[in-house]
Amino acid sequence: MALPVREQLTYWGIAAAVFLLMLWLLGQVILPFVIGGAIAYFLDPVADRLERLGLSRVLATAAITLAVVLVVVLAVLLVIPALLREATALVETAPGLLQNLVAFLTDRFPDLMDESSTLRQSLASVAAMLQSRAGEVVNTLVSTAFSIINVIVLIVIVPVVSFYLLMDWDRVVAHVDSLLPRDHAPTIRRLAAEIDRTLASFIRGQGTVCLILGTFYAVALTLAGLQFGLVIGAVAGLLTFIPYFGTIVGGALSIGFALFQFWGEWQMIAIVAGIFAFGQFVEGNFLTPKLVGGSVGLHPVWLLFALSAFGSLFGFVGLLVAVPVAAALGVLARFAVERYRASLLYGGATPPGRSGAIDAAPLPHPPADPPGDGGDRGAG
Repeated sequence: MALPVREQLTYWGIAAAVFLLMLWLLGQVILPFVIGGAIAYFLDPVADRLERLGLSRVLATAAITLAVVLVVVLAVLLVIPALLREATALVETAPGLLQNLVAFLTDRFPDLMDESSTLRQSLASVAAMLQSRAGEVVNTLVSTAFSIINVIVLIVIVPVVSFYLLMDWDRVVAHVDSLLPRDHAPTIRRLAAEIDRTLASFIRGQGTVCLILGTFYAVALTLAGLQFGLVIGAVAGLLTFIPYFGTIVGGALSIGFALFQFWGEWQMIAIVAGIFAFGQFVEGNFLTPKLVGGSVGLHPVWLLFALSAFGSLFGFVGLLVAVPVAAALGVLARFAVERYRASLLYGGATPPGRSGAIDAAPLPHPPADPPGDGGDRGAG
């Protein structure tokens, strides 16, 4: 006999509260395990495909791990230092860039940049603030990067966790399935499958799109000679995971810096704009339809709210779990709406064959006009 609904809600509510409490208390402790689990989930389809080609699960996992380690080592040695250098230089030169922007606008739009104009005063105040806080921002960025991506975590714990989870992924899933409450196992499996489809589309598909676009933008803008092109390209590719927002911010950064740096060299500005336009064309017509597919079920506003809320409450770990939790809550919300529409609360106690709407009884014929009024109304 199944438990009453009230007791089931109590138990599931306690489980959710325990999960959030553990996330809050053990955030930094579970960070490598969350990253390792995300990597294993991301690479599980690759391991399954290698198994279908004839490799054992252990060999497939070892081959994938070796390839990922090589990519990470190359990134650490070649890409990440260059990104950090350009990001630090961008922060340090931001006040000077704003001053150059003021001079640029004053030279070409003197009426707009009058001494008493609000725009000039605002830019001057922003430049002064950046000048006073540039060193603090740089130190914070560097210290935060080294505190979050700890060398030991990156080199030892995350690869080990990823390796074992990837090797045992199918067995872990089967074990969790065996622990599901029997009365609700079919429903939970269906919801889990929907969550998996959403996450697969977003994390695997959209993550691959971001990686491809970020690499393309960074390399192409750097080769085009755009100052800070590596950082701008990486940011433009990273923000692609938020529809429209990534396009707007990436385009504004790329073309804005090009206008500021290459003013008068219209062919260079056209090259930078063409790089971004080509990237958007490839992303919209090939990458997203092929790798992501249709709607992934995560509205951009809901995604931004989840990232902001979980990042504020649980720090960097919250940012990592925000997308899976947002996907799960979205699927559960759609399931709740589906059950609500099938309930008596929504449909009422309507007999079979009836539409549920209030039957419209034929209205009685309007009363006849009083004698003597018809002629007067018709004459008006």
